[in-house]
Amino acid sequence: MTRFPSTLAALLTLCATVTAERQAEHVTRGLVAVRAEGERVFAGWRLLASDPPGVGFNLYRVTESGERELVNDSPLLGPTSTWDANAGDAVGYEVSAVYAGAEEPRSATAPLWEHDYLEIPIDPIDGYRPGDASVGDLDGDGQFEIVLHQTSRGRDNGSAGVTGEPVLDAYRLDGTRLWRINLGKNIREGQHYTQFMVYDLDGDGRAEVACKTADGTTDGQGKVIGDPDKDWRTLEEGSQRNGRILDGPEYFTIFDGQTGAALATADFVPDRDPIDGWGGIGGNAGNDSYGNRCDRFLAGVAYLDGERPSVVMSRGVYGRTAITAWDWRDGKLSIRWKFDTGPSRPPYRDASPYAGMGGHGLSVGDIDADGRDEIVYQAMVVDDNGEGLYSTGLRHGDAMYLTDIDPERPGQEVFTIQENEEHAERFQTPAIAMRDAQSGELLWQFSPTVDAPTGMAADIDPRFRGLEMWGGPGGLRDVHGEEIGAAPRNSRWCVWWDGDPQRELFSPGRGAFRGRPGSQQAGQATRRPPRNWRWPATTRVTKWDWENKRDEVIYECDGIATEPGPALQGDLLGDWREELLLVSPDRQSLRLYTTTIPTEYRLSTLLQDPQYRLGLVWQNVVYNKPPQPSFFLADKLEPAPQPAE
Repeated sequence: MTRFPSTLAALLTLCATVTAERQAEHVTRGLVAVRAEGERVFAGWRLLASDPPGVGFNLYRVTESGERELVNDSPLLGPTSTWDANAGDAVGYEVSAVYAGAEEPRSATAPLWEHDYLEIPIDPIDGYRPGDASVGDLDGDGQFEIVLHQTSRGRDNGSAGVTGEPVLDAYRLDGTRLWRINLGKNIREGQHYTQFMVYDLDGDGRAEVACKTADGTTDGQGKVIGDPDKDWRTLEEGSQRNGRILDGPEYFTIFDGQTGAALATADFVPDRDPIDGWGGIGGNAGNDSYGNRCDRFLAGVAYLDGERPSVVMSRGVYGRTAITAWDWRDGKLSIRWKFDTGPSRPPYRDASPYAGMGGHGLSVGDIDADGRDEIVYQAMVVDDNGEGLYSTGLRHGDAMYLTDIDPERPGQEVFTIQENEEHAERFQTPAIAMRDAQSGELLWQFSPTVDAPTGMAADIDPRFRGLEMWGGPGGLRDVHGEEIGAAPRNSRWCVWWDGDPQRELFSPGRGAFRGRPGSQQAGQATRRPPRNWRWPATTRVTKWDWENKRDEVIYECDGIATEPGPALQGDLLGDWREELLLVSPDRQSLRLYTTTIPTEYRLSTLLQDPQYRLGLVWQNVVYNKPPQPSFFLADKLEPAPQPAE
């Protein structure tokens, strides 16, 4: 085979430049090869958005002796995954694209996995357990590394008590630890406190890590931020303030992804004061003066100018909502804009219409198709310029999904689940609702005053076009809100695992919890499982049987979820299907699980859809949710291409 001619390489580069106005990551083929049984190996790799129509692929096995053997007889034109039925003594694989008789250089050799997961050793800490994770190319080698949050004695904001000190570790996929950052005793541990963003913020090809810090935070090189001797914790046994940090400075820090060194630190904006100024009509429409509502944090990364990413850090969900957009440019940290509804107190008649509209998660996407991202903050949206775009008045909720739910309508939609607790019932807020993402127009809503703890939007029934939704009263609903039958009991995680366009459901095994499900140790997100729910003994991926209205197990493993879901889920390797990052049963390692189920479809890697990629960035925020693309996936799947002339 000849190499790709220079004119073709230039054409592919031009295509990538023209179609990607945003600063983009370098995305490799992401080849993965798994020994399934005997001499059979399943291999998958990425189709890139810059690949020309009709591109094929050659797969090579690498033997113990170093020989490279072509697996396929002719270029593979179908899905970007295949079987090698005669793997023999293969130790790795390589793949290359083929177009018009020319072959691109082969990718680096991908080692052969002996299981359907990659074992990634970690450095455990006594009294800690692995928590949420994120990925980014920390060292600029074109491969993802993992940033892992190790947790100890985490607390929900509504619960008093002293926690452990949050720790962030960085690991290569071979288990090499790059650095360890200890956020220190002045950062409280818990889902609502520690949001960490991993992304290439300045375009140098290496991801940074950004998060809230405080006096005593120790970076990856051992340097302490602020005053190492200060202890700002409130230590009052029996008090609602016990264990909380309600005094002292708060910082925002950008860390070097390769070394863990603190590159820049600024005062966190806004500060917590007044502590009793964060109540509002969200949640139970209450207030407090002990540090519950003032310390609810969310975060994300967004392309607010359409070209370069900014970090978005927020404070407040139930009442006052304050969001700050930060730029990391040329070694300098600056504020792009600030959005703040301002404080309000009962009965909140003077509150901003944007106050009390937050949830325990957010989403980022270009919902008005202007090339710049908006911040979808549960029941309201902040425009790319930091101004409020609209507020629905639907108030607070625990779950939200932004994607093209109804492909027959232009643009995207938002499905939300709302809380109605105590004093909040007077607002007659619907338990579930779907709206137009750009305008905020409510398309349908159901069950006013009902408190819906969780819900899901996923395409699980091919008989109905678009995504199905469930949560709160009623069963499975179509894009028009019409009930179409019984709904799955699992309403927390979905994953593209088998070979069809529908998503499957993920259920963590009982090993995910130190205490019983719903206990403090299991975390706030698992406190209210659906009625009659039983956590399975093993971690499972299930397929919704729409004819018999039941879950069918299609995959089981002994990997442990970190709480209600995986440490991370996304299209991290291989073809367009998703991987699951779980914890080993002995908690001494992470395990990256991949599917070996064949598919008939090809699709460009989901990593190159900006909304999906940024969904991976904010996935570790509070009540973690799976990433959603900006498009309806079933409409994007391609048939096998015809060979190029």
